[in-house]
Amino acid sequence: MTEKSELSFEEAMEELEEIVKQLEEGDVPLEKSITLYQKGMKLSKLCNEKLTSVQNKMTKIMNEHGEAELFDIQGDN
Repeated sequence: MTEKSELSFEEAMEELEEIVKQLEEGDVPLEKSITLYQKGMKLSKLCNEKLTSVQNKMTKIMNEHGEAELFDIQGDN
């Protein structure tokens, strides 16, 4: 995996999808499965942080222009 701060959202998602594929195939030894799972969790967190950051930027942009506030990604607002 590239340094996490260097990964784009798309790159992180691509790596995460590859990890999921490997784990779903079930041909991975237990120790490697654990390592892949940990890497996947880090990538998932990174993707979530990037999405949250974009959401916050979009909310700020919309508020600066007097537009209605954006709903959060989960639709809780």
